[in-house]
Amino acid sequence: MSKRIVHYINQFFAGIGGEEKADHKPEKRDGVVGPGMGLQKELGDAAQIVGTVICGDSYFNENLESCSATVLDMIKSYNPDIVVVGPGFNAGRYGMACGTVAKLVDENLGLPVVGGLYEENPGLEIYKRYGFFVHTANNAGGMRTAVPDMAKIVKKLAAGEEVTEGYVQKGLRVNYFAKDRGSKRAVDMLLKKIGGQEFETEYPMPAFDRVLPQPAVKDITKARIALVSSGGPVPKGNPDHIESSSASKYGKYSLKDITDFTAENGETAHGGYDPVYANLDLDRVLPVDVIKEMVAAGEIGSLHDYWYSTVGNGTAVSNAKKFANAIAQDLKADNVDCVILTST
Repeated sequence: MSKRIVHYINQFFAGIGGEEKADHKPEKRDGVVGPGMGLQKELGDAAQIVGTVICGDSYFNENLESCSATVLDMIKSYNPDIVVVGPGFNAGRYGMACGTVAKLVDENLGLPVVGGLYEENPGLEIYKRYGFFVHTANNAGGMRTAVPDMAKIVKKLAAGEEVTEGYVQKGLRVNYFAKDRGSKRAVDMLLKKIGGQEFETEYPMPAFDRVLPQPAVKDITKARIALVSSGGPVPKGNPDHIESSSASKYGKYSLKDITDFTAENGETAHGGYDPVYANLDLDRVLPVDVIKEMVAAGEIGSLHDYWYSTVGNGTAVSNAKKFANAIAQDLKADNVDCVILTST
């Protein structure tokens, strides 16, 4: 008998809609939906997708406790053997939802979970130990490789075979017995490094960008200044619906008629810090009042007519770079000399 699969996907891949439908409440549908069609084709007779659970990304992350219970009950109702989540690629909220579902299933049902996420998706780093996650491309264009990779793992699990490492990031530690103890290996590596010899570390080192600072502003009294923030300052109501974490966008907003932020004209979209004082006076995150006073006093040349905002809370590096490049080109075109970058 083939294994029973339940597939979790978001509103976009279910064909319900994009960001405008991100508040879609949990629902379940019998059989395959969206990317489940390709997954079922890859699985063949090894396993059958008996049900699909769907939830909007915003709704899941903003109603975590109640939504988690509902989604778990929906999954349980199909009596599955294996649960598949995503693939979520580099979609931050979707990745977090996939990871949360993996944790729910692992801790409450004790069933294996298979998923696919981009290596910079925050959901992978936080939840990788709760399932078998394959590395995917950063967008849905990688569906053609993600689904077959996920199907390989599902078929191994369905056949009762051991899932090996390589294309899988399970996040579990296993014992390994080396010929020499760690202290000797470390000293040997140090000696090779001092001697200019080639060596290979046993610990993957992180790669950090090195950005050379630009020359200092020569005369601030003649400079055109712009305000950019990762602290989530937005007009009241968050008109562009910038996500509270794992942002997929940034906003550009006019400062022409604002000399002071109040609780009526500004707020923060950020979900990583207590927003109370920022919502009372957004100048605490974006100091427009002080900057405009300095412009009026001749201490600063001028202020750019717009401010730019996103959130750094869980936002992927690739998205942050994309935002920065777009904002920088916009500022250069408007002859901005200097940027004040504020955070939380």
